[in-house]
Amino acid sequence: MRNKLLFSVVLVFVIIISCARKGRPEGGPKDEDAPIMMVAKPPHETIHFDKKNIKIQFDEYIVLKDLTKQLVVSPPLKYPPIITPQGTPSKYINIKILDTLKTNTTYTFNFGNAVQDNNENNKLESFKYVFSTGNFIDSLKIKGSVANAFDKKKLKSIGVLLYRLDSTYNDSIIYKQKPNYVTSTLDSTNFEFTNLREGKYLLLALKEESKNYLFNSKSDNLGFITDTIYLPKDTLVLNPIRLFKELQPYKFKRGKEVVKGKIQFGFEGEKESMKVKLLSEVPESFKSFYEFEKEKDTLNYWHSPVEKDSLRFIVTNTNFIDTVTVRLRKKKIDSLSMSSNVSRTLHLNDTLFLESNNPIVSIDTSKFSLVDKDTLMVDFKVEKQSINKLAVLFKKTPKMNYKFDVLPKGINDLYETTNDTLAYQFKTLTIEDYGSIILDIKKATKHPVIVELLDKDKVIETKYVLSSKKIAFNLLEPKEYTVRAIIDENNNHTWDTGNFLLRKQPEQVIYFEKNFELRANWEMNEDFIIK
Repeated sequence: MRNKLLFSVVLVFVIIISCARKGRPEGGPKDEDAPIMMVAKPPHETIHFDKKNIKIQFDEYIVLKDLTKQLVVSPPLKYPPIITPQGTPSKYINIKILDTLKTNTTYTFNFGNAVQDNNENNKLESFKYVFSTGNFIDSLKIKGSVANAFDKKKLKSIGVLLYRLDSTYNDSIIYKQKPNYVTSTLDSTNFEFTNLREGKYLLLALKEESKNYLFNSKSDNLGFITDTIYLPKDTLVLNPIRLFKELQPYKFKRGKEVVKGKIQFGFEGEKESMKVKLLSEVPESFKSFYEFEKEKDTLNYWHSPVEKDSLRFIVTNTNFIDTVTVRLRKKKIDSLSMSSNVSRTLHLNDTLFLESNNPIVSIDTSKFSLVDKDTLMVDFKVEKQSINKLAVLFKKTPKMNYKFDVLPKGINDLYETTNDTLAYQFKTLTIEDYGSIILDIKKATKHPVIVELLDKDKVIETKYVLSSKKIAFNLLEPKEYTVRAIIDENNNHTWDTGNFLLRKQPEQVIYFEKNFELRANWEMNEDFIIK
């Protein structure tokens, strides 16, 4: 009897433990079904909508993931709706509307992929709730995609905006007022507008920091369709919208001394016509140099030291002129330091460069030497490339070791400081270690074309093509390359960005359809049609 009682207690305990286990039985099928909306109050696609609360129920427990990034309400609301619950599983979504809704307007709450089931994270893709404050649901559509105007970097979460072209529209509206409709590319480059009203529209794409659907030219990237969008059409599919950063109007910031004998002038925007002229009286021995810093809105101005408390300058640019006083308080001069672009290998199509932190005033080539592996002297010459850059030019022999030295006082800078001993050892490779890319350019545009060879994002070599012909990129390292063509509409040998107010699109950039996987001792030949 005791054994039977003990067996019964154990059996009950096992049953209780088994019932307490959660999740699907071992070996059961995995749930791969997305949640299903069961009912909404008011119903989906309600007309004459006048409620402040919406409740949407699902067939299973759901969670909201990345709701702030995924949810897009169109037309945009001044006050974001309150959506609950967030962070906890629930079988419903509650939407509380805080804004005053426009009359006779179709609203779309696009949750993107935010709605997921609680157990397996199956997504309810592109889930939307739609209603109208008028007596019908707008149903017109627009589809399209976005792309970077210049490079191939992937884009996601780009806002796409529609402005109705009516009596209240003007070009400044994109800076001051939210659009009539908005959607997003989310995790892809494609977008789709649904539930649109017939009419004429301006279409923009916007990569913005503030996420307020207002264009800020200083921080945001913009793309637009030049032509007016006319609806109705059942479905309108557009060419890719090209995103670009506008060039900012010139704005001078300030001048400041960073070390003794070096002043930096900061600015924003277009720099091509910017000039700095000294107004202060200085000794006849006074010397100065200035140069723009690469990829920075900075002009560096070096000058020989003077016994003054300050220097006055006149700074000019197109439609700009101002006088600037720079206080001189620094006591230490930067000593001369040198660097080289070569570490172990000097490629056969490269040049040996020496760069300094200070302007180079003179060189003594008698203190320079270049020898090969047999310690034989190699003929070379040194040419100044810029105020702080020297090129060492010589005929390179394949598969050779070299030693290049500069003895002290071989290089003199503006501050009468000189170099310490410089010693560089490097080698060259054989011609067979390299490959070539031959392109047969078939140009179907009247404009010149800039053809660039890229290693990742770095431009390796450039060809300027005026007519259809073959071009060659030779002595290339074995690696992966990309080729792009820029249609140079204004013949200025560089890519030009766009401008919304001028309705100017950026110059077109065409990438060759595939990358080049180049191997040693290979020659790759391809046709490149540019139109």
